[in-house]
Amino acid sequence: MNSQTIVSIVIPTLNEAAALPRLLGALAGEAAVEIIVVDGGSSDGTPALAASAGARIIATPPCRGRQLAAGAALAQGDVLLFLHADSLFPEGGIAAIRRALDGDPALVGGNFTLHFDGGTRFDAWLTGLYYGDSGVFVRRDAYERLGGIRPLAVLEDYNFTRRLERFGRTCCIATPPLVTSSRRFAGRSPAAIVAGWLLIHLLYYLKAPDRVLAWVYDSTRRGQRAPAQRAARPFSAQS
Repeated sequence: MNSQTIVSIVIPTLNEAAALPRLLGALAGEAAVEIIVVDGGSSDGTPALAASAGARIIATPPCRGRQLAAGAALAQGDVLLFLHADSLFPEGGIAAIRRALDGDPALVGGNFTLHFDGGTRFDAWLTGLYYGDSGVFVRRDAYERLGGIRPLAVLEDYNFTRRLERFGRTCCIATPPLVTSSRRFAGRSPAAIVAGWLLIHLLYYLKAPDRVLAWVYDSTRRGQRAPAQRAARPFSAQS
């Protein structure tokens, strides 16, 4: 791999016009990247905004697993990087991915150390989580041999990263870290957040149907927000 090896960046979106410009701006200076925004039916102009920034736009039904899989299927790069729209990708992040993969040919992929931007003790406690918002990257050949991301409505990132860990050696890039928004925690107590995570993971391990997981995830997220916040910002599966 060299500095001209294309890294394909896949970003799923649903009404992300407020958050996406920050991420696209951070990626604007990166060389040899392909940016693919997979939109799940935004009504706030997200696709037009992404297109004006030079991203390739794909439209799918609103399901993050399906969106990520669709973007990866059309990507041209030898490395795939999955980012959430409310993340701030660090300067030098693409170079760090290339260095990691160049330095160990057996490395199949990895992620970044994740920091949340809310500045609370709970945000600090969450540092280092290994989910989709931590900037998961993977060599294309490993991705294809793994069978790719499954079109799950919930925990598609958890499903993929655990399969990736079993498949081969991965790494976590500590410097630079990736910063993401704490907006998903607004109006929710830490105890309720952790309880919701435990419940959804328990149902996942009990092999509950995808539609049940999606309903529980949706209900838990909306039920924990204050009424005014629920009215101000409808639930988004992309958050």
